[in-house]
Amino acid sequence: MTNLPGDRRGLSRRELLRSAGLLAAGGVGLTACGSSLASGVSGVGPGADQLTYWNLFSGGDGVRMVAMEQGYTKTHPQIDLSATTLTWGNPYYTKLELATLGKRPPDVGISHLTRATTLARADLLTPFNEADLARHGMTADKFTPKAWDAAHVDGKLYAVPLDTHPFVLFYNTDVCKKAGLLDKDGSLKDIDGPDGLIDAMTAAKKVTGEWGGAVSINSDTSTCWRIFQTLYSQLGGEVLADDGRKLILDDAKATKALSYLQELTVTKKLMPATIDYGGALTLFTTGKAGFFMQGEWEVTTFLTAKTPFSMTRFPNVFGGSKYSVQADSHTFVLPKDPNRNAARLDLDLAFIRNMLDQSMTWAAGGHVPAWLPIQKSAAYKKLKPQSNYVDAAYAAAYDPPGWYSGSGSDFEIVVGSAISAVESGQLTPAAAIAQIRKGLTRYTVAKSPVG
Repeated sequence: MTNLPGDRRGLSRRELLRSAGLLAAGGVGLTACGSSLASGVSGVGPGADQLTYWNLFSGGDGVRMVAMEQGYTKTHPQIDLSATTLTWGNPYYTKLELATLGKRPPDVGISHLTRATTLARADLLTPFNEADLARHGMTADKFTPKAWDAAHVDGKLYAVPLDTHPFVLFYNTDVCKKAGLLDKDGSLKDIDGPDGLIDAMTAAKKVTGEWGGAVSINSDTSTCWRIFQTLYSQLGGEVLADDGRKLILDDAKATKALSYLQELTVTKKLMPATIDYGGALTLFTTGKAGFFMQGEWEVTTFLTAKTPFSMTRFPNVFGGSKYSVQADSHTFVLPKDPNRNAARLDLDLAFIRNMLDQSMTWAAGGHVPAWLPIQKSAAYKKLKPQSNYVDAAYAAAYDPPGWYSGSGSDFEIVVGSAISAVESGQLTPAAAIAQIRKGLTRYTVAKSPVG
């Protein structure tokens, strides 16, 4: 048995096996761990006036999170806040897991809601006691119900939602106005239904002379999964059951969603069939595409570029009376720490409450605040176009639970790769479904490393 650097008591065989399993699921080896991990597992415990916080935010989100951290420090000058930003995705979760197993976790961490379940099942998180939260004014009625409910595992609350970040529709207002797609108040007309989006992109394409819309495809399995999950969930489809141990992909519904995507790119050529993230962004910012489909976080990009644009929820293509859209949530979690006492817990909860109270800063980046005192405020309602799609938070279709699923996971890589091939015309929907089944089956039959 090999102990991690600085670990005072060494890891048990079970913990090492569990860690190895999680790393394998993430596709990341131990050599990927850098100095941040070393400091996490070998440093001395924080003092009573210190608080450590790990997150994975960069770009505009990173700037806003730093501003919120500075806001906390300004109101809590007696607390030495040590905030660390690590690389998004599997590298972040690997370091968080190993630091927790090494008994040197941060006091508070960020987790995607779709990853929190796996962390909880691996016994790496401490559940929140709702009475403790209530002592700091955080009660269930003050959070978006969909996010709050999804933050529970086996009846216990393991994450406090900061936001919901849904897949949305950006539209170029100049292009859409010329195409006759705007109401008199300048908002996009109703384009729900299978023909609505196609007709709108057809009209936009006539204006741009190039493309109706754009979505990232090449080497972007996450976006491919997001748009598929949006359409598939509107049909009522689910992919996994029994915490990822059962594959319940509905072939008929998956075929319908995949065929629709291929119609947009290959058959009708309303969107490029082969384009990467940056290319899709450029088409939209330069007015060569009337629509852009992505998570709402790109609002900062288009504001900075002074693109004439607005945003709305992704159209209800197949849902009829029931709307659904792919989404995830950023949440605050408490990594399991044997040294956390009552005073430390109150310090952690006060920090989380402070961050929630700064949700207006966070909302500027496009994320829908989960904290209802902000989400329901007049100030947020005036925040445009960010508040245009708030109802999407109430129709969120989160990734299915499973030790290999969640944002940036192997699940998204397997499924997203097949979807990408359909959008680019390299696979038929039937062939893609076969590929998804083959790729996911090896996970469904494998023994879960998290129990």
